[in-house]
Amino acid sequence: MSIGLIAGSGTLPDTFRKEAVKKGKKVFTVGIEGITEIETEEKIPAGNVSKIIEVLRKRNVREVVMLGKFEHKLIYMELLNADKKLTSILESQKTKKPADIINGFISYMESEGFIFIDPKPFLSSIISDKGLMNRVSPSEEALKDAEFGFPIAKKVADMDVGQTIVVKDKAVVAVEAMEGTQRAIERAGSIAGKGCRVIKVGRSNQDFRIDVPTVGVETIEIMKSIGADSLFIEAESVYMVDKEDMLRLADEYNISVYGINDKIC
Repeated sequence: MSIGLIAGSGTLPDTFRKEAVKKGKKVFTVGIEGITEIETEEKIPAGNVSKIIEVLRKRNVREVVMLGKFEHKLIYMELLNADKKLTSILESQKTKKPADIINGFISYMESEGFIFIDPKPFLSSIISDKGLMNRVSPSEEALKDAEFGFPIAKKVADMDVGQTIVVKDKAVVAVEAMEGTQRAIERAGSIAGKGCRVIKVGRSNQDFRIDVPTVGVETIEIMKSIGADSLFIEAESVYMVDKEDMLRLADEYNISVYGINDKIC
């Protein structure tokens, strides 16, 4: 029986698909119009939960994974075009925080007989490590910024505001919200200039079925554009898409990539 993959934007869904196939699993991929970038077996309009259920049932899919980026701001955009099922899910949530919305969607799908599985066992090769991950060591100043910023980033993530903050000289320059990681980094550069440090974390007790933090080549490119010198990511909590290419590019741009936790120094 196939695993159903509901794919958002980016290449993370394709990474999961390839790794699942290596482990002998079949994967049936459902894409979302205007969002999904990889090749799929089916592509449906954004916000049409009824159609997702229909196509998964037609393929006798029971186990489901949802991966890739689904921008939080979509709930305020015409692109969503929610059907009655999604409207009901959104209206049933006390808040419109990302985790609440996703949990509401998962709960509804599970009430329809689907099981959302943890994709982490298929993606162990791209989970963040602890310590230095490339050849560029962070400066002492950067490590101090990471030590200062890590507990703040965790609090922000646990409040479901965002998973990224940018710091410089022990000051929080920017906090990610609905605009997403890349724009938050850009904003930090416009405020504080070169020498910013980016910190990316997961929620405490992160559910790996839900909105797992992700970094990749695009993260390094945007950091280079503002002159940021270090990327600190929570160890064993962040997916590193195209990990080898990302670390190679970080070396080229002289950006340190370092896995941290609450005992960074």
